[in-house]
Amino acid sequence: MSAALDRVTREDWLMFVNACFACTGQREFYSDGHGQSVSIDFLHQYILGNYRRLYARALACGVNDFNASLILANLLETGKATPADHKAEEGALIARALETLPAHRAMHLLERLAKRRVNNRRTRAIIRQFLGSRPNPEHHAVKYRRSFRRAALHAHLRLEGEYATFFLRGANMRAYATPLFEAFRKAHYSASAIYELPFSIAEGLAQKHGVPRDTFLKRIEPNLTHTERLRLQSASHDSLGAAYALEPNKLPLTKLASYIVSRPDRAARRAELHDALWASARRAVRRSNARFGKVACVLDRSYSSSGSTEKRRRPLAVALAASYFLRAASAEYIPFWTHPTGDELLVDARGATDLATPILDALETEPDLLVIVSDGFDNDPPGIAGQVLQAACARLRVPPIVHINAVFDAESYAPKSLCRAVPTMGIRDAEELPTAILFARFARADVHLDEVLASLDARVRHFLRPPTKRAA
Repeated sequence: MSAALDRVTREDWLMFVNACFACTGQREFYSDGHGQSVSIDFLHQYILGNYRRLYARALACGVNDFNASLILANLLETGKATPADHKAEEGALIARALETLPAHRAMHLLERLAKRRVNNRRTRAIIRQFLGSRPNPEHHAVKYRRSFRRAALHAHLRLEGEYATFFLRGANMRAYATPLFEAFRKAHYSASAIYELPFSIAEGLAQKHGVPRDTFLKRIEPNLTHTERLRLQSASHDSLGAAYALEPNKLPLTKLASYIVSRPDRAARRAELHDALWASARRAVRRSNARFGKVACVLDRSYSSSGSTEKRRRPLAVALAASYFLRAASAEYIPFWTHPTGDELLVDARGATDLATPILDALETEPDLLVIVSDGFDNDPPGIAGQVLQAACARLRVPPIVHINAVFDAESYAPKSLCRAVPTMGIRDAEELPTAILFARFARADVHLDEVLASLDARVRHFLRPPTKRAA
């Protein structure tokens, strides 16, 4: 393979992985959801058509759930194009990635395959394996009844016990022996029975029975998962006058940061929230084994970090979580917010984006690593941050600089960069910072493709290990 072809392959693959970390197909501050979807779909088809093996291996790199679903669907739809010597690995990657998806995404993916009539032998086997290995199949059958039924029929899955009757007759049966199926049947005729069901099913039946919202939210509380409690914070406060009890210590770092930046009472709860965020950051650092020396971090809190209607305050939350993560992982840590704040836990989105000033301040501290967390748009004045970085990188002694961007730019098919001299890495959650910093090294021109492929081999082996060995 020529050096030029190596370089193109490396750049194409890194661009794709970068996009798969950041893009969710949803509206961003500077672009709409349609543009995001068109751009990411094109990128998927391009990489699938030209680098199928690398495309499948992206599943082992921690891409976000939205893109993992797209990769799985595209691989299963085009199974005939898989090279014979790669079929075993691709099948294993698909099966493992499907297991790691959240249940609702996995079930919707199976339903989508059925709708598109993707019915090759491998797809049927994957669906049968997934549905047959659920630890709580009755719960899945009730919560995702339509998706489960359609996927099972599509894969010619032999249904045992009361499943066939449940999918065929639903609530139109005299009685079921399976307790959850019986609760589903009774809930169609009695409002008092809806509280035995999962929240998402009970919510629709509560509307059918005309149960007042505040009554429903109060009685369904014991059934709620932690994620549902987090999602219903505002709704429960509006209906009950007080939000559901939530244990911040149980939330992952970036989800906790998203929760914090949305709270109007965070000043009053500062000590509690700071302790929870710090503990979550330390847990994330221990899991990743990340350790850095002296780190300076430029954090964008301009108005665009308020996000969009679909991803409200998401860039700001990622910046806050990244600050806590780097503080926990570094021997010495110095943050530089674009608008200085006395207490970063109370940070909010405001004003224009002046990245150049904090970058210069950060460089003066002579760090071992400079991290910039920004959406890539600097407008005070426009483009100056890129020029500052370009000039800094031309110096002989400059620390490694990484630009971390949680926002996908549909026009450039990647997170928007600040300048060519500094690698820009997409990110979903702050917990993925060590991976992003590692991949940033591969973005340098002097790194050979073989080194990237060797790292990818190791990730695939780790991803395909049984869960007990992976945890060890």
